[in-house]
Amino acid sequence: QVQLVESGGGLVQAGGSLRLSCAASGRTFSNYAMGWFRQAPGKEREFVAGINWSGGDTYYADSMKGRVTISRGNAKNSVYLQMNSLKPEDTAVYHCAAGASPRWYVGPGFGMNYWGKGTLVTVSS
Repeated sequence: QVQLVESGGGLVQAGGSLRLSCAASGRTFSNYAMGWFRQAPGKEREFVAGINWSGGDTYYADSMKGRVTISRGNAKNSVYLQMNSLKPEDTAVYHCAAGASPRWYVGPGFGMNYWGKGTLVTVSS
């Protein structure tokens, strides 16, 4: 059974930082791209950051560039999102996902095959 489990969310003040983690299991993910997406209440899911299967290429939403860094673990079955300078508008449920043919900027599916349930990030002003 494929599972993606996120952790690291929580409450943080504006300007603060959080590091999200995602552990994937149930199959080999070494040839899958992995990414982070978020969904705020009443809004559509949106792309945050993505990384290719090798970890050599990264992709970011314009709204997040310079504030977030995505990385993968050596075993390629984990992905991380370091978020800095957080703003209240970053409040959302953050999901990790894995896909064989990612389409980072094309929602709602973004080419992802597997999704985690998400971790809540709340940024207070």
